[in-house]
Amino acid sequence: MRLENKTAIITGAASGFGEGMAKRFAEEGANVIVADLNAKGAERVAEEIGSAATPVSADVSRKADVDAMVEAAMHTHGRVDIMINNAGYTHTNGNMLEVDEEIFDLITAINMKAIYHATRAVVPIMEEQGGGSIITTASTAGLRPRPGLTWYNASKGWAITATKSMAVELAPKNIRVNCLCPVAGETGMLSQFMGEDTPEKRAQFRASVPLGRLSTPLDIANAALWLASGEAEFITGVALEVDGGRCI
Repeated sequence: MRLENKTAIITGAASGFGEGMAKRFAEEGANVIVADLNAKGAERVAEEIGSAATPVSADVSRKADVDAMVEAAMHTHGRVDIMINNAGYTHTNGNMLEVDEEIFDLITAINMKAIYHATRAVVPIMEEQGGGSIITTASTAGLRPRPGLTWYNASKGWAITATKSMAVELAPKNIRVNCLCPVAGETGMLSQFMGEDTPEKRAQFRASVPLGRLSTPLDIANAALWLASGEAEFITGVALEVDGGRCI
């Protein structure tokens, strides 16, 4: 029960890595706000978790939705101990010149601006409580960018830099800020990362990972759990590679 009596907000929690985190955190005693643009998906995950979970429909690119999401946590549990910025968006793997402006704007709004909105909403709460933990799902793409995902890569590099800068600025308030850098995983975004979802493409991606497989929601959830727990109380400003050796 490493997160007993803690309240965690997890965005993008209706599927993939976010769903894995929500379920893993609840297993360790946390109250979880299951936030996602997909309201039905959030309700499904919350129902599967049980009374410890509260579903919230939220578009993290909109300040009003983020504020309402945080208010839901405060209204239900009276505190916010952990903020997980997990919601993400990407363009399809391909020529960077063919990514239209609408898609580019969505990438920056969801992968970047959402962190800004969430931070402004939760930091005053965490400061008043005496501390907290902010974790962002970044990507190995922000550390070792490859052709075909240029604008997505750049957004994740921004998230990593923001994490490190926030960690330094918020350390005096006892608010730890870290991010996760997963390699591509079995999530709904995998086909976009690969450009096409074929057995050959999957084999090519797996071959680039020394441990020989893609990441799973449980891999990412366990890493996030450790960063959020008291076991990592001296860890801040870290971009933790959860990648089976991909970035070596």
